[in-house]
Amino acid sequence: MRTNLFVLAAAIATAVPAAAQAPAGGSEAQGLAKQLSNPVSSLVSVPFQLNFDQGAGPEDDQRFVMNFQPVMPFSVGKSWNVVARVILPVLSQPSLAPAVAATSGLGDITASFFLSPARSKVFWGVGPALVLPVSADPFLGTEKWAAGPTFVVLKQDGPWTYGMLANHLWSYAGDEARAGVNQTFLQPFVAYATKSGFTFTMNTESTANWKADEGERWTIPIHLQVSKVARLGRRPVSVAVAGGYFVDRPDAGPSWRFRTSLTLIFPR
Repeated sequence: MRTNLFVLAAAIATAVPAAAQAPAGGSEAQGLAKQLSNPVSSLVSVPFQLNFDQGAGPEDDQRFVMNFQPVMPFSVGKSWNVVARVILPVLSQPSLAPAVAATSGLGDITASFFLSPARSKVFWGVGPALVLPVSADPFLGTEKWAAGPTFVVLKQDGPWTYGMLANHLWSYAGDEARAGVNQTFLQPFVAYATKSGFTFTMNTESTANWKADEGERWTIPIHLQVSKVARLGRRPVSVAVAGGYFVDRPDAGPSWRFRTSLTLIFPR
């Protein structure tokens, strides 16, 4: 299941209590930018991510996906933290085959939970990922309940953040007429945050569908993203634009992507 690592927040890193009062500039902007790149930082974030995928289906049409991705960190005693995260996609999908009509609506919901140590030199989190088959149309989801492990590990060195997020999902219930879920997600990334609050990111959001035929299994987009921490009134926000090219994809998959996102930031 697709995910955006750079807005996944947890309660491991140091809190930023003054961020809500100070202007989003200078070192504070860089600090917030680094925490957004860090999936184990002490931020509550509410991202709205818009994806415009080009070249989907036999007619090379456009597919639109809006991901609403609230992220909520919680403290568990003094030594551990838990991050609860939900991805709720809304899709507008073209025809992917001659006998399949275009459709739109809510897709399957993915919920992930990361258990992380409260202090660590290398940030990491591990836990379960769950898929809830609530799609509005059979062609927008799997119609399968699925679950599996997920983890994230990363290192921050000055302005640099680099690491990996991954999960694997297997179906365990649902419509028996539909193909089962056996899917791997890999997201290696590197990000550089400037003192002015800009972040330059390169990542891939690779998915392998092990139930598909060989040659149709992998979807591998390479993304280049620029984001900026700013203010919307008194609220710190991050605005991002990105472009992506699919170096590998199924026959009906898109060939390139434009992405834009707005993330509301709630420092703890």
